[in-house]
Amino acid sequence: MEINSLFKELLPKIEQRLDTLIPDNGEKYSAAKKAMRYSLLSGGKRIRPVLLLEFYKLCGGEGENALNFAAATEMIHTYSLIHDDLPCMDNDDMRRGKPSCHKAFGEDTALLAGDALLTLAFSSAAKTEKIPADRVLRAISLLADNAGIDGMVGGQVMDLEFEKTGAEPDELKEMYLKKTSCLLKAAAVCGCVLAGADDEYIKYACEYADSLGLAFQIIDDILDCTADEKTLGKPIGSDEKNGKTTFVTLYGIDGARKKAAQLSENAENLLDNFEGDSTALKELTKYLLNRRY
Repeated sequence: MEINSLFKELLPKIEQRLDTLIPDNGEKYSAAKKAMRYSLLSGGKRIRPVLLLEFYKLCGGEGENALNFAAATEMIHTYSLIHDDLPCMDNDDMRRGKPSCHKAFGEDTALLAGDALLTLAFSSAAKTEKIPADRVLRAISLLADNAGIDGMVGGQVMDLEFEKTGAEPDELKEMYLKKTSCLLKAAAVCGCVLAGADDEYIKYACEYADSLGLAFQIIDDILDCTADEKTLGKPIGSDEKNGKTTFVTLYGIDGARKKAAQLSENAENLLDNFEGDSTALKELTKYLLNRRY
């Protein structure tokens, strides 16, 4: 499937489910709900829910039964962006071409909006229907592990520490595997688990997401140096401003791009281990390598 066809098929379903799961229902808690909807429904590539839905399909899942879980991955991703933009973290004023949540609603409301999205994510995932409860329970546990202190949050902690101390190549790789790959891994693996895939397929999905996540973050490093702010939708040069060690500072732009291409190729090759049609996932992998925002 061509990448535009994939997005055309899945994105409207994802957007509708996100809107349904966080309705704008009047004045109660209005500031926080407006902030949640502002950040969650402000666009974005929706890579994590697309990954989950495609791995679910690849492993034999049918219909739209995994949509709630796919939406949950996007809620967790969005909460992490809200918190990442706060002055105590990266202190970024723009996100997806709009003022960051804390710039639009204030730091206190943005903090609570992020907290609420994280909580809503697990509530939404738990409401998954027409999939055996043991699969849903296992997927929820995997999502929590990859989003928490041993996963994405742990990577964010390392990121903050490395701003002060710098990072060696192995440390930087470990940080990227946690900060970026873990939530992508959660999406891919949860799609497999919800579809009832065996442990071998789950292992390949893990390895795929690790390679994809490293490539994705390296491209982010490159874009932070080379993209224009309007296209990227957020400030450029943030890594240098915050004193971060990146693959670009270690290997240069050409070296970083070469590493990203190698990782992306490895991710594509891992998809050959699945019996189903992985064409769409391969196209998505290529798209992420060549993205400009």
